Amino acid sequence: MPELSHRRRMLVLAICCMSLFIVGLDNTIVNVALPDIRRDLHAGVSGLQWTIDAYTLVLASLLMLSGSTADRIGRRRTFQSGLVLFSLGSLLCSVAPGLGWLVLFRMVQAAGGSMLNPVAMSIITNTFTDARERARAIGVWAGVVGISMALGPVVGGALVGTVGWRAIFWINLPVGLAALVLTALYVPESRAPRPRRIDPVGQALIAVMLASVTYGIIEWPGAGWGSAKILGFFGLSAAALTGLLWYEPRREDPLIDLRFFRSAPFSGATVIAVSAFAALGGFLFLNTLYLQDVRGFSALHAGLCTLPMAAMTVVFGPLSGRLVSIRGPRLSLLVAGVAIATSGLMLTGLTVRTPIGWLIFTYVVFGFGFAMVNPPITNTAVSGMPISQAGVAAATASTSRQVGQSLGVAIAGSVVAIGTVDTGFAEASRTGWWIVTGYGAVVFCLGILTTGRWARRTAERTAARLIPEEAKIPVKTP
Repeated sequence: MPELSHRRRMLVLAICCMSLFIVGLDNTIVNVALPDIRRDLHAGVSGLQWTIDAYTLVLASLLMLSGSTADRIGRRRTFQSGLVLFSLGSLLCSVAPGLGWLVLFRMVQAAGGSMLNPVAMSIITNTFTDARERARAIGVWAGVVGISMALGPVVGGALVGTVGWRAIFWINLPVGLAALVLTALYVPESRAPRPRRIDPVGQALIAVMLASVTYGIIEWPGAGWGSAKILGFFGLSAAALTGLLWYEPRREDPLIDLRFFRSAPFSGATVIAVSAFAALGGFLFLNTLYLQDVRGFSALHAGLCTLPMAAMTVVFGPLSGRLVSIRGPRLSLLVAGVAIATSGLMLTGLTVRTPIGWLIFTYVVFGFGFAMVNPPITNTAVSGMPISQAGVAAATASTSRQVGQSLGVAIAGSVVAIGTVDTGFAEASRTGWWIVTGYGAVVFCLGILTTGRWARRTAERTAARLIPEEAKIPVKTP
């Protein structure tokens, strides 16, 4: 791909960020509409969980396939296809006549979204060839993802409160159309020098593994932990994981190269992404139901309560990206882990009369932690990897985000469903807040373990094993 001017590179970055904004927004904008969806479509708690998780699970399952497909047939072409499919799914969601249809159309949305996240990252990586400029661009990209997800409840609350829950899907249509036109005009086509072959077996195993474990967690309260159905789905997930570990190393072009995980920064970024986004998924799910069902707030009022969290993400997300480009990921990860754990700990004593000021303060603390954690995840995942495989590495990080959010919603919802049998929602959610505290602790510990000299050496050895002759993306460590 020929070298682009600085202005053209910035425009490509803006187009990628515009498209990713609506995908990230859709991850969380639905949360604040859940009570209205439940009343309108007569859904239970598990139905609400599936409304969120159908989207994130399909995203997680298809991200790596979309990344490798883009490397083969063209990144711009795949990106445009994703915009079309995502916009179509949004339109269908806005007219869904029932819960089952809404869940199905959310899956269509997610199929389109899977073609945007990793492909945009690959476009950015190949557009910005200077290492420092690339790090700043990745920081902006990651910051936009975090900002969009934090703004979701605020934008959703405003739309649900003034127009209705179906309006949360209309917002995607003009943005998607504009991004489609701008992509055709300004984003150059690119492909990997040596694209990998499609891996249908690996793709199927990943989908079965993720769907089975999520189904088992969501349906566990109704069926019982020891029921044959639940144990069967957990067993199926374990079998799919075992098959994946056995099958993928034997393929010449695996869907995911398991050698990536020999890099401590890459493995750490994967687990940190799961933990941080599980915290986000659980945090938003529990807070939405608490504010509207327990405290009686409207969707607009509930969305406004989370505005401080969004504001912190808007302010500190880009700053975290700059910090990572200058000093490496460690400081951002440590601060993020402390803030996420602290916010969860602050809500472990939640009651029906917890002061609003205290709640808002916890949203500020969580928003700060989430803002700090997103940029180092992406930067660390692609650090030291061959440029031609940056799309796969970024797709793995993005997959980990979606897996984390799916698990966060599933675990939080199931914990509450079990606890409310004997107590009220506020008391039942306390276990969920202890779990959020644990997620923050994982981020902190891995931030220490996977960002030092030993971790950097593992990344260098891993890159050397993958494609020794290619230029590597520099590792950013303190």
